[in-house]
Amino acid sequence: QVLVEESGGGLVQAGGSLRLSCQHSGLTFSSSAMGWFRQAPGKAREFVAGVGRSGYTYYRDFAEGRFTISRDNAKYMVTLEMNNLKPEDTAMYYCNKIGLEDGKWVPVYAYWGRGTQVTVSS
Repeated sequence: QVLVEESGGGLVQAGGSLRLSCQHSGLTFSSSAMGWFRQAPGKAREFVAGVGRSGYTYYRDFAEGRFTISRDNAKYMVTLEMNNLKPEDTAMYYCNKIGLEDGKWVPVYAYWGRGTQVTVSS
């Protein structure tokens, strides 16, 4: 069974930065497109950014220009660099394998890691 573990969250002021990491257990990592999702209290989980097997990246509009996703296949790791954070970025962040369904990026693994909490104060 593939496992993922997210880390790097914290409390920052608006305008600050955080670097999130997702450690994958390794099995099938290099052949998987990976992505970050987030879920704010009372809201549905949403796609944030993704990175394909070859390194091609995908971003939601709210992440474009502020967030940077990358992957290290040798370390089985996906990183999300977040800059100019806003209070509306406050959420639990999760990583998952991603697939394209009806033109949208969706999670592939049925299970989720524990996530990492990002809190942005105004």
